[in-house]
Amino acid sequence: MSILALGMCVPAVVDAALGHPDWQVFAVSAAVTLFVGISLVLAFGVGGTDMNVRQAFIMTTVAWTVLTTFAALPFAFCELELSITDAFFESMSGITTTGSTVIVGLDNAPPGILLWRGLLQWLGGVGIIVMAIAILPMLRVGGMQLFQMESADASEKAMPRAYQIALGITGIYILFTAACTVAYWGAGMDGFEAVIHAMTTIATGGYSTSDASMAHFDSMLIDFIAVGGMVAGSLPFLLYLKALQGDVVSLARDEQVRWFLAIGGAAVIIASILLWINQGLDPVQALRYGSFNVISIMTGTGYATTDYGLWGAFANPMFYFLMFVGGCAGSTSCGIKIFRFQVLFAAARTQFHHLVHPHGVFIPYYNRRPIPDEVITSVLSFFFVFGVCFALLSIALAMLGLDFITAVSSAATAIANVGPGLGPIVGPAGNFQTLPDAAKWLMSGGMLLGRLELFTILILFTRHFWKG
Repeated sequence: MSILALGMCVPAVVDAALGHPDWQVFAVSAAVTLFVGISLVLAFGVGGTDMNVRQAFIMTTVAWTVLTTFAALPFAFCELELSITDAFFESMSGITTTGSTVIVGLDNAPPGILLWRGLLQWLGGVGIIVMAIAILPMLRVGGMQLFQMESADASEKAMPRAYQIALGITGIYILFTAACTVAYWGAGMDGFEAVIHAMTTIATGGYSTSDASMAHFDSMLIDFIAVGGMVAGSLPFLLYLKALQGDVVSLARDEQVRWFLAIGGAAVIIASILLWINQGLDPVQALRYGSFNVISIMTGTGYATTDYGLWGAFANPMFYFLMFVGGCAGSTSCGIKIFRFQVLFAAARTQFHHLVHPHGVFIPYYNRRPIPDEVITSVLSFFFVFGVCFALLSIALAMLGLDFITAVSSAATAIANVGPGLGPIVGPAGNFQTLPDAAKWLMSGGMLLGRLELFTILILFTRHFWKG
């Protein structure tokens, strides 16, 4: 909370320098957040306390919820005068790097608010990386324990202490953001736009400074820079660290990275062919729009340069299923994650072998290592719970009066942390402002569920968790 308060000071300084009255809102919000944060430190202390697994579950969920609540303060009291519901929705969407928005008129929004949205996604992006490396493997959520041994190997060979790994990854994250900023600025954005879009690109968040998103700039060079930034943010940051330590081929060897690039590349080729044949675009323009929008949706970034809902009958189902794929574990990306599809595929292939050779011994592998039965069970459970949560959220949204496409795609974009949905209301040409308040609260819960890998939150509602 203290770090969040310091983050609020940045837009406060920007607004004050530009003479915008919202600097007072950010200053007061920062003071309140810092007061509570310092009070907690003084009351309970920091460091030196060992947490058990149950305490870690509680801490993770409560921390993200409390941070979202305090991060909503500037939205609630700024010049835009968002309602409490809209402010919390925008804050949750930002800190979970979802990218769904309820703000209309971004082109004329206060500069401090635009910067705060970018900062929220940037902080949420680095936060989820650290959580995926340090916390989720310990909680054994959805197969994430598969990366416990990889994290341990990296810490032994590259850097001996966990905080040094986090520090190294944060340094890489800052370096990528700086490089993306320079690239955007050189491609035609002004400095302010370049900084915000760099933060939301590397965080695969998708918040923009314009209602038209990246289409506002109408630049092929900017689009391809964004594609590179989104891909960079969707690869495992621990592998970047290993590459800096001398293992330069670690990215190329990793099966998760190969699958991500293969699935993304195949979808880009299909989308580009659709645009070339059905829409009559020349091959270069077809590749530009196809690659940008496919990578944006698959990585959960949520930028848009065109309404892909108008690309033809095949485009909608393709983009709908891409929403669920996501990037690699240990990245800023969201969704189900590539490694879970790999584990599921390996388990299914082993089952086929058993059907043909009942007495044979077949072992599923991931990254040339045997997959423990516990991991397979955990991944299968994740798919089941993900499907149930998605179905329940879709039904709940439909009961509030949303049409089928809006309800189903809103549920998908929330629980997969993507951003835009499908259809004229919540698609890439619309936003979530017109949805009823109850739908926004449900979607906020869906965003948190998806970002914290479902089990981290759902386990708090079981009797067994609280026994003893």
